[in-house]
Amino acid sequence: MNGCPWQHDCANLVAVTWEQIIGLSLTLVVMLLGLLGSILPVVPGTPIVLVAAIGHRVYFGAASINNTGLVALVVLTVVSFGFDFLAGALGAKRFGATWRGAVGAVIGGIIGLFFSLPGIILGPFLGAMLFEMLGGQEAKIAAKAGTGAVIGLLIGVVGKFSICVIMIALFATNVIYRSMH
Repeated sequence: MNGCPWQHDCANLVAVTWEQIIGLSLTLVVMLLGLLGSILPVVPGTPIVLVAAIGHRVYFGAASINNTGLVALVVLTVVSFGFDFLAGALGAKRFGATWRGAVGAVIGGIIGLFFSLPGIILGPFLGAMLFEMLGGQEAKIAAKAGTGAVIGLLIGVVGKFSICVIMIALFATNVIYRSMH
């Protein structure tokens, strides 16, 4: 059995160094912080995951994620930004907002980023409501559009979280697969 704990031949397995194991572990810890950031306001979750992957690649080179995997992570990061900003607008639209309410939800969401958690939740609501009222809608209809914007925001959080999970899984499986072959 030549010292191999498995019944098959282990001669073809590539030796993984402790440095690589520690590097992958630390990178995954940073990525988990990015995953938390996809839920918490003002912490850029997917960019943290992407930067961790790039840092791992810079340090470990060929023993890290390949170019195709990095491109996929960049694309997923861009998709998460688009998904996040559009979710509030589409939520408002789904609840009867006009284009004004959808634009107001996006603008309110951007302004709300500067006011921590209350601003992140209230920004899209108030933006959609204000823009609808400026367009001549009654307060009740405008409030419904604002509610849709907040629901869209929550959908955006779920989307960002899901994209972060996919990014981490893609990175980890790519690195582990490449270290075994």
